[in-house]
Amino acid sequence: MVPPCAGLRVERGVLKQVLITGGAHRLGALLCQAFAQDGWRVWCHAQRSVTAAEALCQQLVAQGGQAQVVQADLASDSERQRMMAQIVAQGGPLHCLVNNASSFEPDGASDFEEDAMRGQLEVNLIAPLALSRLMAQSLAVNVEAGAHSIIHVLDQKVLNLNPDYFSYTVSKLALERSVALQAQALAPRIRVCGVAPGLMFLSGPQTPENFDRASKINLLQRAIDPGQVAATCLFMANNPALTGVTLAVDNGQHLVPLARDVMFVVDGTSKESHA
Repeated sequence: MVPPCAGLRVERGVLKQVLITGGAHRLGALLCQAFAQDGWRVWCHAQRSVTAAEALCQQLVAQGGQAQVVQADLASDSERQRMMAQIVAQGGPLHCLVNNASSFEPDGASDFEEDAMRGQLEVNLIAPLALSRLMAQSLAVNVEAGAHSIIHVLDQKVLNLNPDYFSYTVSKLALERSVALQAQALAPRIRVCGVAPGLMFLSGPQTPENFDRASKINLLQRAIDPGQVAATCLFMANNPALTGVTLAVDNGQHLVPLARDVMFVVDGTSKESHA
């Protein structure tokens, strides 16, 4: 659980604001809640889930926060530019960008379709890097060191490889490697960090029974609380000493090597091999 709203997060007379991509549902909604309750102005991005995003923002505003929906297709460069221009025009440059949205489709190294892979790379890798670039371009040269941050939401799979969900994994591996590169390239104006969650929600072909078992395959043998992942992102955004690092918030799932994705290890959700 995140704490009650602590008042507006204002620094040097400017309200701190964050863009959270894929903010309407699941982890994205928890991220919006965490930042709003900490006093940030939240830009909740949605592509198709605009109605859900609007309902979430209305709830956050009713609780005393500041939240607004911004719609864009992250696979479109012109849409990304339009969205960032809208944010800057209405609220000024971002203080934090949380790249949470992702495309997650099953495929393997021997059967992936090139167009489908390009689609996942566009959303999972190119969009976060492009939004980061636009954020950096919007900042003044002399902004306070460490006051702005970018957080990439990754996956514990980048630390614990298996061949399932091949295109998705490739995209997240590249984004994880970008954390250190961007931290070096964008310093000192922008800090860049990554968070690598484990299994948090029903995914793909999972049944509730499969999820219940799979979610406990980690060192602590208990399901991961998505709220703790959101709290970690907020901590990263507020801690001016963190940059170039990725934190695994996964109850130690990345230290339990598996030959298949965890959902396939638990009694036969899928007998297909995507190796």
